[in-house]
This record gives sequence, structure tokens and C-alpha cells, in this order.
Amino acid sequence: MTSETESYALADMADYQEGSVVSKTIINKKTGTVTLFAFYKGQGLSEHKAPYDAMVQVLDGMAEIKISGKPHQLTKGEMIIMPANEPHALTAIDSFKMLLTMIKSNE
Repeated sequence: MTSETESYALADMADYQEGSVVSKTIINKKTGTVTLFAFYKGQGLSEHKAPYDAMVQVLDGMAEIKISGKPHQLTKGEMIIMPANEPHALTAIDSFKMLLTMIKSNE
């Protein structure tokens, strides 16, 4: 990012790449991160845990996000909170883009 005062078309900042997951860090501070992801159809992240709450905002496409084994299907404009220390996984039902906001706090 060149300037904090410029505006950007967020979903256009990461392109789909066949068979891949593309990520771009937007903000990286010790208090948290904001990362843009573009998942090609069928790609995903295997089940894992994070020590902090994370919010997923779907910007394009459709994804299945499992939290503690419970599946949630999200489409453009929807969001979900993945609670700290809960196992979660993501799969691109269709190619999808998401903004992941992680707040690093123990509260």
C-alpha cells in the first residue's frame, strides 16, 4: 500500500490464480492484521486454530467455512466470526475472495 489516505477497490487488489490461494497483507500491526485472500474454486485452508478472534468478510463468490465442525455457506456481502481457539477450515465452493481481520487480544 502506498498511502493510508488513498481509496482502493478492495476485491480488485488480488486476482484469482488457477489452482491457487493468493493473499495480500493490507495491514500488519502487532495489534492485528487485515489480509485479502483470493481462493480459486476447490482450494481452501485445512482445519486449524488461531489464538485470536478473526472476522471473515466475503467480497466475491461462495465459500464453505467450518467452525468446530459446523459448516456455514457464505456468499458475497456476508461475514462470520471465527472464535479464538476453535478449529476452522475454508473451502471455495466457487472461486471466492475474502477479507480476514484478526484482532490480537486476549479479552
